[in-house]
Amino acid sequence: MSRETILKSIKQNKPNLLPLPEIDLDKFQEDLNLLASFKEKVALVGGNIIELDSAKEIDTEIQKRYPKAKDIVTCTQKSSLETVSISEKTNPHTMASIDLAIIEGDFGVVENGAIWITENEFPIRVLPFITNDLVIVLDKEKLCTNLHEAYKLIANRDRNFGLFIAGPSKTADIEQCLVIGAQGAMSLTILLI
Repeated sequence: MSRETILKSIKQNKPNLLPLPEIDLDKFQEDLNLLASFKEKVALVGGNIIELDSAKEIDTEIQKRYPKAKDIVTCTQKSSLETVSISEKTNPHTMASIDLAIIEGDFGVVENGAIWITENEFPIRVLPFITNDLVIVLDKEKLCTNLHEAYKLIANRDRNFGLFIAGPSKTADIEQCLVIGAQGAMSLTILLI
C-alpha cells in the first residue's frame, strides 16, 4: 500500500471523539500537611530534599553536596556557581560534560513528589536530562495537592515545553535490577526556600 492509501484509510476510520469524563475534584480533597507530605514523596521517588531558611544558603548547600562539580550551569539568579554559560544558541551536543545544573521549579506536586519545570527556566531543553546531577530550587509555598490541581495551573501556559520531574532518572528490568541515572540525572536535589 502506498503512503497516501494508508493515510486515507486512517482518516476514514477515525473513531468518534468521546467527551472527557467528568471528575468530581471534591473527592480528591485531603487534609494534608503539604510540606511534610511533599518531602515524604520526594524521598520515596529517590530525590533529596533540603529545606533552607533563605536563598542566601543555596550556594553553600550546593557546594557541600557536590564538592567535585566543575562544569556547572546555573539557570537562576539565586546561585552564583556557574562555570559554564549556555544560551538558546548553545549546541546541545557540546553539553555532555555538564556535572551539575541548577534550575528553578514552578511548583511541586505533593501526590507524587514531582516538580513542574519549563523551558522558561532553562534555555536548552536537554539540560535537565544531560546533566550528571540536577538541583531544583523551589519555593516551599508553591505546592499543590495533586495532578488535577497541577493541570489546572498549567492549563493556560505561555511556553512550548514543560515537564514534571520526580526523582533522579531510573529504570528497572524484570530481573528487578534498579538502575539510577539510566536516561538522565544521577541525582535530584530539591532546595526548598
